[in-house]
Amino acid sequence: MKLFFLSSLFCISTFAQAEVAVIVHPSNNASMDDAAISSIFLGKVSAFPDGQKAVPVVPDINNSARAEFLEKLIGKTEAQYKSYWAHLVFTGQSQPPREMPDDAKTLELIATNPNMIGIIDASHLNDTVKRVK
Repeated sequence: MKLFFLSSLFCISTFAQAEVAVIVHPSNNASMDDAAISSIFLGKVSAFPDGQKAVPVVPDINNSARAEFLEKLIGKTEAQYKSYWAHLVFTGQSQPPREMPDDAKTLELIATNPNMIGIIDASHLNDTVKRVK
């Protein structure tokens, strides 16, 4: 019985995770690996690998894609991510990515701006943007 309960909890937590999509404007032809994406979202670089300016946007804290993105691609918890950016802001080194209230607004923003890169739940993808991860 205990094993059944534990396996049920595992299945529930697996289904609760969002599949994350990293998206850019359709005209963006930059090739990006995980390290390049992470560097942009951590403020280490401010340009795509092809030299174009990169402006990251992230989901707000209520979006399930955010936690998944932070864990899998950035390698930080929410608390670690906030602490990381608090240090950069306090020392005047950088500003954190803009937070978006929902995936629809992120899609709309990135579809109209070639310099943006963002995170959404993959279930909301459409043909107005290009998925790079």
